[in-house]
Amino acid sequence: MRAYHDREWGVPVHDDRKHFEFLVLEGAQAGLSWSTILHKRSGYARAFDDFDPARVARYSAAKVEQLARDPGIVRNRRKIESAVRNARAFRKVQREFGSFDAYAWGFVQGRPVQNRRKRTEMLPATSPESDAWSEDLRERGFNFVGSTIVYAHMQAVGMVNDHAVDCFRHRAVGELAP
Repeated sequence: MRAYHDREWGVPVHDDRKHFEFLVLEGAQAGLSWSTILHKRSGYARAFDDFDPARVARYSAAKVEQLARDPGIVRNRRKIESAVRNARAFRKVQREFGSFDAYAWGFVQGRPVQNRRKRTEMLPATSPESDAWSEDLRERGFNFVGSTIVYAHMQAVGMVNDHAVDCFRHRAVGELAP
């Protein structure tokens, strides 16, 4: 968890495959701990073709069945089916906007929201931006994208800087903003 926090969490991402990875992982995390998902991250990368949304979008019912037996991931059929469904919706967004990244960052006007919270206990579970994005994702056919999951995604990919102001990463991540 420390390595994830210190190197990855909150760093702005502008790579579609990385966005898709976090959509899959955040959806899988619903109801579970993030540490559980991080421990299975390499299993997810293997199972979901290194998070290639084009390949995942083509998964068949037989592939879903195979994944439902894979101990390297959370074997929840609804979450696995959601990843496939979301890959198909993801591809549509890419075609419409040129990239998923351009679409996603539009919800924060292309710049990370720089929060200045004193303690991590003050972190919200959602925001007006995550509410709006969640609603839009659902309208586009995505699922397992409630506002809480979307806000966690926004934090993970640096659309929101929620490091506490006294955390050494707050300033460093803030300086990465365009």
